[in-house]
Amino acid sequence: MRVLAIIPAYNEQESLLDTVKMVTSECPDIDYLVVDDGSSDGTAQVMRSSRLHGVSLPVNTGLTSGIRTGMKYAYRNGYDAAVQIDADGQHLPRYIAPMAQALEREGADIVIASRYLDGTVKPEGARGVGSRLISGLIRQTTGTTITDPTSGMRMYNRRMIELFAKGFDVAPEPDTVALVARKGGKVVEVPCTMRERQGGESYLKLGNAIKYMARTCTSILLFQWLR
Repeated sequence: MRVLAIIPAYNEQESLLDTVKMVTSECPDIDYLVVDDGSSDGTAQVMRSSRLHGVSLPVNTGLTSGIRTGMKYAYRNGYDAAVQIDADGQHLPRYIAPMAQALEREGADIVIASRYLDGTVKPEGARGVGSRLISGLIRQTTGTTITDPTSGMRMYNRRMIELFAKGFDVAPEPDTVALVARKGGKVVEVPCTMRERQGGESYLKLGNAIKYMARTCTSILLFQWLR
């Protein structure tokens, strides 16, 4: 399998280079593409000075556009799978191989690296409540159990790459996972651990996290049935 690691980056000058080095050292057989989403810090300069493989978007367009840029590249260059690796260093590349194996072995459309699959770690705090709520909604609407629906480390097969590359209403979010499962696609999880972000600031502070959870739950309950 030819796998592309898509590394979306917005204001990640502190951790981007270390993240790319981690990917290339632990997974030398896969390719990567950094997508600088119109960063206002030194992310683009880090890419240029370190000769990282990637593209800088002229303005900030959001995670969905960044991932779609990577998916278009993957589709046009014939990759069999694409995996999202956050530039903040939370995601560990050691799990890419087990994800690829699960994708191929189980004929999955999406493989999610789950922090909660083995039960040793439980979702906590406001985000944990939201994660459990989203899991419950996905289970009720699709019959599929997803233990870590908000995990950003997801691998997609060739069919999903094409869907992201050509579609206009899909996003790297839990509602897309729910939609794929409801349409008969196969979504599986593999256990993983994640680190704290290694630099920069998270977008999902309390206020934004609440809005994100509300928007996602509404989409799973209502909007996906119109698609």
